[in-house]
Amino acid sequence: MASTPRLILASTSRYRAELLTRLGLPFEAVAPGVDEATLPGEPAEAAAARLARAKALAVAAQHADSVVIGSDQVAVCDGMRLDKPGDRVNAIRQLTAVSGRTVVFHTAVCVVGPTARHAETVVPTVVAFRTLTPAVIERYVDREQPFDCAGSAKAESLGIALIARMEGTDPTALIGLPLIALTDLLAQHGLPVL
Repeated sequence: MASTPRLILASTSRYRAELLTRLGLPFEAVAPGVDEATLPGEPAEAAAARLARAKALAVAAQHADSVVIGSDQVAVCDGMRLDKPGDRVNAIRQLTAVSGRTVVFHTAVCVVGPTARHAETVVPTVVAFRTLTPAVIERYVDREQPFDCAGSAKAESLGIALIARMEGTDPTALIGLPLIALTDLLAQHGLPVL
């Protein structure tokens, strides 16, 4: 009987690790060490897919006997990319820019198996933000400190108060790892969740 391959999350994101824990599979997290810069003129969906694949392949190259998960998220509002803000000033700037507007979060997941075969998908989530006053934005940023999250709004916590509505097929995609799609990809690689 063949042994079950080791599962590795190619990420240091605590959000992705928390989500993957929900599936009840033992895994380890490994930093992929991938340059996450966008390419000139690269569409958001393509960037997310390329980066998720690059992360998974980079870690798989070091762990050939494993199933490796890579994921990335790229958010855009009217063609403007919304990266992780990094600090208070940038978070306030981002939230001011998306106030009353719609942002599309493209969350990609790629799974690479021991044979280097990979499967991937991109799950979009459309988020309509409420019209936000400067005072609301500042209170939110000071309370939540969303400096490590694309678009500066954590929908899994207080950021939900900034959102008017969301449209998507997987509620976990917005947080950073689309678990519905991931369960299918893992099953294709011999790791069924149930």
